[in-house]
Amino acid sequence: MPIQIKTGDITKEAVCAIVNAANSSCMGGGGVDGAIHRAGGPEILEECKRIRREELPEGLPTGQAVATSAGRMNARYVIHTVGPVWGRCGRPDQCDRQLADAYRNSLLLARRLGCRSIAFPAISTGIYGFPAERAAKIAWQTVQEYLRDDPEMEVIFVFHSERSRRIFEDTIEPSE
Repeated sequence: MPIQIKTGDITKEAVCAIVNAANSSCMGGGGVDGAIHRAGGPEILEECKRIRREELPEGLPTGQAVATSAGRMNARYVIHTVGPVWGRCGRPDQCDRQLADAYRNSLLLARRLGCRSIAFPAISTGIYGFPAERAAKIAWQTVQEYLRDDPEMEVIFVFHSERSRRIFEDTIEPSE
């Protein structure tokens, strides 16, 4: 399957779409969200403001996805998705479902945009507190299921640290 796993700076990926682990406001924040807004420049924020004003006045719901241009980055689009905050989504299986939705809906939106390549961060594993091993299993399984129907999509998981990448690889290894 066309999946790559690496350590690096997601904002430098030359893919059609970069996924932003956004908050529901889509107005930038810390972590990956802040890095993407800084690297892409002000046009991403302006597009997010327009989306909030015209389409999502209450914010982007958890598990859903919306796209903007990528501004000054190499990518063509940024797909903003909101992952669940661990412990705030009810039962753990509800958090799992919302995280899978974030990955799946990002992939489906990328396909609607005509993309053949997409880069993901580790959604919800930073400040949102989703357990990294649990998130890895969900991300891997969701992407593999998607690729059964769309095997031409190139998927890259980009981790900000070697430690995060190793956790992901060690977790998915038995299921490959």
